Amino acid sequence: MNIHGKYHELLGQIEARALYLFEGWRNGYEEEIRQDAIRRSQAVLLGKITEHFIPYLPMFKYNPKDARFIGSPIDFIVFDGLSEGEIRKIVLVEVKAGESAQLTRREKQIANAIKNKAVGFEIVTLSESQ
Repeated sequence: MNIHGKYHELLGQIEARALYLFEGWRNGYEEEIRQDAIRRSQAVLLGKITEHFIPYLPMFKYNPKDARFIGSPIDFIVFDGLSEGEIRKIVLVEVKAGESAQLTRREKQIANAIKNKAVGFEIVTLSESQ
């Protein structure tokens, strides 16, 4: 066999080995990605379920009957005093877990709008012709 033939033979073996190693790596990595996705999905689901129960936990300082779950872009609106027949204040509540939990950009915008008193109350009246 000449040198040109030997070169192509070795190149074919190298390519076959590289393909074999790549397939093995990819298969292992795909499983890791799947497991990571499952873990993340479970954590998100647990967080979403837990959010609904927050008003019934001791650290929630409002009457659970006064809280209304929204979920997005903020977790709750609390009509403090609603269950007693007299609303004292309205509070938007965002639930965060962990010491380093931070507000998202949108949540910060909501907090700033409230802080800057950029809130309002409107009535939309529908007429019969609409």
